[in-house]
Amino acid sequence: MRRYQSLLVRLASAAALASSVAACNGVGEEFRRGYVVDERAIAQVKKGMSADQVLQTLGTPSTVSTVGNRNWYYISQKSRRTLQFMGEQVVDQQVTAVYFDPGLRVERVALYGLQDGKVFDFISRTTPAGGEESSFIGQIFKGVTSFNPFS
Repeated sequence: MRRYQSLLVRLASAAALASSVAACNGVGEEFRRGYVVDERAIAQVKKGMSADQVLQTLGTPSTVSTVGNRNWYYISQKSRRTLQFMGEQVVDQQVTAVYFDPGLRVERVALYGLQDGKVFDFISRTTPAGGEESSFIGQIFKGVTSFNPFS
């Protein structure tokens, strides 16, 4: 009798352990950091708006260009981890860019993300042309699986 009780205790412990591991593996956690893209707010930003109007509409940018404060970037990132003790993996990252003319009026807005492994503007439906701006946007997405501007 004692032998069967010991066996039942072992089986119950193994079942409890297996179910808790399975529950952790299936659920996981999802994290969102940075600017949460609000498509309605972005649609309100029109060519010719002042920088103050953009601040009221979109809020403070994640970062701005270092030369002349003429480009504002709103960075968002979504990552997941399947187990509590495992590292996170970035599953999505987007950069909303607001470009200003020399008078600090909106010139254009772009929403960059990755499509087929390349940086892609989802508003104009194009990839950025070469140059300084393309290089900066590319650096934000470089190593997207390990990049975390909010850590």
